[in-house]
Amino acid sequence: MPIAITRGLSPAIVRCELTHIERQPIDLAAARAQHERYERTLAELGYELVRLPVEPELPDSVFVEDAAVVVDELAVITRPGAPSRRPETVAVEAALAAHRTLARHNEPATLDGGDVLRVGKRVFVGLTSRTNPEGIEQLRAALAPCGYTVEGVAVSGCLHLKSAVTQVGAGTVLVNPDWVDPSAFAPLLVMTVDPAEPAAANTLLLEKTLVVADAYPCTAVRLEGAGLTTVRLDMSELAKAEGALTCCSLLLND
Repeated sequence: MPIAITRGLSPAIVRCELTHIERQPIDLAAARAQHERYERTLAELGYELVRLPVEPELPDSVFVEDAAVVVDELAVITRPGAPSRRPETVAVEAALAAHRTLARHNEPATLDGGDVLRVGKRVFVGLTSRTNPEGIEQLRAALAPCGYTVEGVAVSGCLHLKSAVTQVGAGTVLVNPDWVDPSAFAPLLVMTVDPAEPAAANTLLLEKTLVVADAYPCTAVRLEGAGLTTVRLDMSELAKAEGALTCCSLLLND
């Protein structure tokens, strides 16, 4: 059974790191309810949940994706770009040690897992404020023995690569072309978000079901029109912390 590692919402999320959006009040009860519904969706779609303990002093710790890069053969523990987030990796590393051989990023590398998109044996890594060239090089060195290629991709206007592009089907990606150049993903089939929904590119592909944020109905209609099966979730409170669908889990498709 595939595994999804998640972590409950820290009450300190009101002090989360923000880069591209203005701070807004976060309704903690609503945010917890949205996260719980997210976890239930993962379970309903066949994932065994591994829930890490809440970290009361780590504001962004619900966003477990950034602490590691997981492929079939190993897991790479990252060195997140925001210093406040680096303690998050401790619990994630402990959880992954039971399932994968581990590698680690080391100083001066920085890399957030949200900047990493894997499509088969191709790994795209966004060059952003959170991920530097040394982070990309160390990931390349870790993954090369397993047959993966690592390609750096320029990103602008958003926090992470997966804010701008995610995989939505076999050989297909969904892109916001204002934030990342679609040609970087050739020869994959490229779909684009509705222009009125720039943040809609972050989706979560679980086998043959695509989880999408219900804040972006026009893009969802495009995806459904292409024959994709979708589930829509309310992520509005977590979005105030610059989080999205992929951020809230680490998936191990064992």
